[in-house]
Amino acid sequence: MATRNHNNAAAAAAPQLRHHHNRGGVPALGKSKAVPGRTDAMNRRPVLGDIGNLVTVRPAEGKPQPQEQQVNRPITRSFGAQLVKNAQANAAIKNAAILPARHAPRQDRKAPAKLPPPEDIIALSSDSEQSRTQSESSASSVRSRRKAINTLSSVLSARSKAACGIADKPRQVIEDIDKLDVNDELAVVEYIEDIYTFYKIAQHERRPCDYIEAQVEINAKMRAILVDWILEVHHKFELMPETLYLTMYIIDQYLSLQPVLRRELQLVGVSAMLIACKYEEIWAPEVNDFILISDSAYTREQILSMEKGILNRLEWNLTVPTVYMFLVRFLKAATLGNKVEKEMENMVFFFAELALMQYDLVTRLPSLVAASAVYAARLTLKKAPLWTDTLKHHTGFRESEAELIECTKMLVSAHSTAAESKLRVVYKKYSSEQFGGVALRPPAVEICK
Repeated sequence: MATRNHNNAAAAAAPQLRHHHNRGGVPALGKSKAVPGRTDAMNRRPVLGDIGNLVTVRPAEGKPQPQEQQVNRPITRSFGAQLVKNAQANAAIKNAAILPARHAPRQDRKAPAKLPPPEDIIALSSDSEQSRTQSESSASSVRSRRKAINTLSSVLSARSKAACGIADKPRQVIEDIDKLDVNDELAVVEYIEDIYTFYKIAQHERRPCDYIEAQVEINAKMRAILVDWILEVHHKFELMPETLYLTMYIIDQYLSLQPVLRRELQLVGVSAMLIACKYEEIWAPEVNDFILISDSAYTREQILSMEKGILNRLEWNLTVPTVYMFLVRFLKAATLGNKVEKEMENMVFFFAELALMQYDLVTRLPSLVAASAVYAARLTLKKAPLWTDTLKHHTGFRESEAELIECTKMLVSAHSTAAESKLRVVYKKYSSEQFGGVALRPPAVEICK
């Protein structure tokens, strides 16, 4: 009887609660405690349902829900945050086991059944659905990365490259020219690139200048006669190539710093060769040998005095990169380290010695003269391709550069007139069978047109 009266009182209080809720007031729920299973909790359901914080836990199919889990609980901010945190933690644990199986056949993976959530239920996606969504999103991101996105910047860059003529250039192929010398300790393969990087920097220092205008009694023709005589002496003494190019550097550098009389020009050449022999040769010729080769034009005292004067004027600085140092490296790049191509080697040195006689090339960098000799040799021998990526890399010059083309034209022109010139030492030397007769080959006059 008491229970019936209490239920009637609760039923009578329900309209008052709704009335307070509609007015915006707070219902007085603190006077009586709610007991699960009573009818007063059933009567408060519409009021809590109006504010949308009621969660109905749906049992899984085929599995009865425990009694304590069927209780409806209002979601506060802290409780909602806890639910989301627990759902993310469970999803991370299950994804670790599900994601490795992404590459399995799709027919082996069964999609979880989806049930439409009720209107008054906060639906949380299942762990398997989250893992599948993540895998699909990652796959779509991979596909999106593979797609070529034509943005405005890429279009403008492509048009700029096309305008410059570099749109479809193939990748450069640079051969390893030192692969045959790995076991040669004298080749110093580990340091060779650094050495030639230093040479290219050092070649700008202590260079000869245009000295003919400053010389009173010497002109370019007299210098050419002296060089022709030095080439002949060098060949008769069978000296090393390094000696020849260092001799010419000493002569040009001394004439750049000191005015010389005409009668002393040959004395400068003799003394310069004596200095170079002492620097480069193992068994250097003696002073008497140079006196004999010069037909006793100068005495021993004169040669030694000029030797001392040259060394003091050059401040005893003889360690400089000459044309020969670059010739060896560039020739190696032209033949890709193959020592069998003797014809190419003879042709390159033929043009290099022709370059020694050209006064216009005195002020040019040794690396440029060496590259021009290699270019002229490949042009004369009709090598294809004419200028490879390996040569561009090691020489630092492209075949379209104006300086390289200009120097090459001078060398080819000297080759075309060598047979009729009065100074024919170089032509005779490289016309012999010992050097393959490369001077007899038709000159590449097409570049001079």
